Amino acid sequence: MNRSLGLPQATALILGTIIGVGIFNLPYSLAGIGPISIVAMALTTVGALALALMFAVLSRRLPADGGPYAYARAAFGNTVGFVNAWSYWITAWAGNAAIVTGWVFYVEHFVNKDGAKGWSILIALVGLWVPALVNLTGVKNMGAVQLWTTVIKFIPLLIMSTMGLFFISTANFHPANVSGDSDWQAIGSAMAICLFSYLGVECAAVAAAKVRDPARNVPRATVLGTLGSAVVYLLSLIAVFGIVPLTTLGQDKASYSAAANVMAGGGTWAGDLTALAVIVSGLGALNGWTMICAEMPLAAAKDGVFPALFGKLSGRGVPTAGILSSTVLGSLAMTVSYMGASGATVFNTLVLMTGITAAIPYAFSALAQLRWRVKGRLTRDAVIAVLSLIFSILFVWYSRNTGHDHWYVVWGPFLMAGAAFLLGLPVYLAVRKHMTAPPPVSAHE
Repeated sequence: MNRSLGLPQATALILGTIIGVGIFNLPYSLAGIGPISIVAMALTTVGALALALMFAVLSRRLPADGGPYAYARAAFGNTVGFVNAWSYWITAWAGNAAIVTGWVFYVEHFVNKDGAKGWSILIALVGLWVPALVNLTGVKNMGAVQLWTTVIKFIPLLIMSTMGLFFISTANFHPANVSGDSDWQAIGSAMAICLFSYLGVECAAVAAAKVRDPARNVPRATVLGTLGSAVVYLLSLIAVFGIVPLTTLGQDKASYSAAANVMAGGGTWAGDLTALAVIVSGLGALNGWTMICAEMPLAAAKDGVFPALFGKLSGRGVPTAGILSSTVLGSLAMTVSYMGASGATVFNTLVLMTGITAAIPYAFSALAQLRWRVKGRLTRDAVIAVLSLIFSILFVWYSRNTGHDHWYVVWGPFLMAGAAFLLGLPVYLAVRKHMTAPPPVSAHE
């Protein structure tokens, strides 16, 4: 087995998949809700850390590739395993569609500034297929790209989360809630969007087959990567909301570039450098998630839960079918979304859709942990699992496109997720007779 990822690369995978373009687009996406979104990010961070700790424990108990899919299958059987594998696979390729949509915002800081829809789609297709080609060349190249893009993407976040705090104007935090909803409704809606920024806490567990000494390195990479992301997320989001007036945030898609220009005292050079770093960050996230898009079907195919085609490796040791099919589906999801809307609505709809499909395997992972702990006392692990389950349910509950008049826009995330789930029905019927028995799992780590 080709285990090419050590602790630095595994941690970079976590950081690289968590920190994509989601955090860089959040101020623009959340401008319609207001600075109260910072409270939502703090609460989402608690949920993300709970998920990270839960996956760290689960990966020690069952260090199998597939992560959430493997836990659900081992605890509840093949049918539940398939639902979770399919749901997580939707998360991965639809997440790539959302990432690349947000990535386009920063590319259009330089080109296609008028946002012509056809050019936006073409730029997004380039963003999806370049990482796919990198992944097709092998895990070693993918890991190298992930490590260096992670280093570059941290630069603007570190600057914003440290120096940016000195440029805050407290007047920009008022009014805190401009959504027209109650404070709790506004916080809930913002949390559903903020969750997208933390997708990836489970990626080292999903790719356990590619990690050296997974029982040791997967839990460490999961916790280190999530903690590192959480610190820069919270501080940088506070800085951007405090530096840039809310009216400007709602108009400028490249929020961090706008904040950088204010910090530099005018001009555009600081914003341009920030936009370049975000473009690299987005490519790094797409690079990591493209691998995850293929790893989940690969693990499921080995168990007979996915079609055998997804389990075949190329001469370079990569699951070609998973990479290509996921990139095609991500391209379609992105294009369809652009056909009906533009800007923040496209990004938010895809973000909320992935929140729904990610929350399902997150919730079943929590239920698996509780099932394996049910015979013991109420341990720390059980408390963390309950917290993870509550957050997973809340993320689904609040995943509506609020603030829109058309019902199909409001419920768009659920409609798209439902359509994607229906595609899995004929696949399940085709593979259900070929599924192998789930492995036995001890209740003790």
